[in-house]
Amino acid sequence: MDTTPLRDAYRALLGAAATVADSGDTSPVPPVGEWNADQILAHVAIVNAATIAAASCVASGANTTYDNRIALDTWTIERVIALAGGNAGLRDRIRLQGEALCALGGPALSEAELDTLVPTLLLSNDTVLVDQSVPLRELITGLAEVELPGHTKQLLALLSEGDRACG
Repeated sequence: MDTTPLRDAYRALLGAAATVADSGDTSPVPPVGEWNADQILAHVAIVNAATIAAASCVASGANTTYDNRIALDTWTIERVIALAGGNAGLRDRIRLQGEALCALGGPALSEAELDTLVPTLLLSNDTVLVDQSVPLRELITGLAEVELPGHTKQLLALLSEGDRACG
């Protein structure tokens, strides 16, 4: 599997996160009902961990499921922020998780493993997006095509107009 799009998506997300962190605005305020930068990054870190766990289970020959509800839980998000040590720690964690997922999605897993069906439940804003088995490769490519670009936009939306024009 070509992991170039996944690497590019991580690079863009981490670039946006650094831009927000370096913007001089000590805590860009999200629109009502949206997450701040740390919460977005913690959510991504939890999604990454769940994806790594699913890929690792497949690689070990074990059955697995994929459920993103824990990545939407406010308490868990705040705990991950604290455990990672805040924004810089979250960015470092995501960078390392991205490297692991690119290795798993690339040479570490066979085509048959990437085609393994994983019972999946994906929610967003209390709406079920997926409730069916999907190939592991789609969980990984979904990060590159939907999840990471969406959160990159969400991070950049936290910047003031002046910061967006400069970044």
